[in-house]
Amino acid sequence: MSEENQEKNVSVWNRVLETSLRLPFVKVNREEFLTKELTKFCTPMEVMTALDDSPLKVLNKKEIDKLANQCISYHLTMVCGTSALMGLPGGWWMAGTIPTDLTQFYGHILSLMQKLIYLYGWPSLTNVNNQLDDESLNIMTLFVGAMMGNKLAVEALSKVVGQVSKNAGIKVSETVMAQYAIKIAQWIGINMTKEGFAKGVGKVLPLVGAPISATITYYTFRPMARRLKKHLDELYDMRHEGY
Repeated sequence: MSEENQEKNVSVWNRVLETSLRLPFVKVNREEFLTKELTKFCTPMEVMTALDDSPLKVLNKKEIDKLANQCISYHLTMVCGTSALMGLPGGWWMAGTIPTDLTQFYGHILSLMQKLIYLYGWPSLTNVNNQLDDESLNIMTLFVGAMMGNKLAVEALSKVVGQVSKNAGIKVSETVMAQYAIKIAQWIGINMTKEGFAKGVGKVLPLVGAPISATITYYTFRPMARRLKKHLDELYDMRHEGY
């Protein structure tokens, strides 16, 4: 693949990411989210422990599963309310115009992703100014890649989790993180272009005639959400096995 095509593919994903992040519900405040969810199982003191350290300190696996599944069900319901995808206009990735349905879809993907990783002990993706920096966007890209079934993204996140478990924040070489993120962004971008849709459209969005919301849910969002939870469960097991 030429360098020009690689840059175009990265640009495709970056435009979708940036546009989706502008939606008001997408950026999740870790403290507010965990406080709301953990009060269902925890005392005020335990909630403080979770905020200062990790929910894994105060929740057992069954409780984490319940909260995670509730988050998945909520976003499944919300994304089903999105209008049916009638097909994307040809060449949208070249024109730079991101369809509303695509923005909404990935908005819910990104929102759900943040909620689940916070439940599983990840630190906040926002910086001291409550903004998402380049490192945060790279991590989001890796998670979306993993949700879409990219093995390299799963491999990268498995390396990152070791750093998360040893530090209060995410301390990973910016160069290494960026290299992984660029490769995953290229892969996602390819799957968002016309060629990618034709070869394996189920990995991104189901464009079969005029799909209804139930089709979107069953064939795309739900499998992506379940794949993310499965990966987080595996990382959870790695931590508790002492890796």
